[in-house]
Amino acid sequence: MRKLKNNELGRITVDAFKTIKKTPLIVVLDNIRSLNNIGSVFRTSDAFLIEKIYLCGICATPPNKDIHKTALGATESVAWEYVEDTLTLIEKLKKDKVKILAIEQAENSTKLHTFFPEENEKYAVVMGNEVKGVQQEVVDAADWCIEIPQLGTKHSLNISVTTGIVLWDLFQKM
Repeated sequence: MRKLKNNELGRITVDAFKTIKKTPLIVVLDNIRSLNNIGSVFRTSDAFLIEKIYLCGICATPPNKDIHKTALGATESVAWEYVEDTLTLIEKLKKDKVKILAIEQAENSTKLHTFFPEENEKYAVVMGNEVKGVQQEVVDAADWCIEIPQLGTKHSLNISVTTGIVLWDLFQKM
């Protein structure tokens, strides 16, 4: 095997990304404090053609050099918007018929590998704060609480890792 060179990867342009059909997924970042995590979510969202990212609460917004460090330009391709209050956004998305998936460890959560998105539905994936997780009121408003099964001693994954796992899983199921 030979590693591919950058010019062999078949990358699309930012303009092409903006017009291509997107995966019916939205990412909601609920009070993410790390700018590197925010940048990583942009980069992962670009990889899976995510429709939009909402940055809520204490989330920093582009342009920002620390976000750019990990986003590597994905803030230019992936649509994003800042909304101050996560719960207000969730209520609006639900009115727009978007199904809400809070990614959190909770009673009666659904394990990620057993969740299958319905055809012709749009989903918003809510990722929570690095320490406190998704706000309880947002979990209460969600249609599902999805959990990544973990077997080690920590039962905690970095938000950028969690986002990558969840988006890949949903992307390939869609």
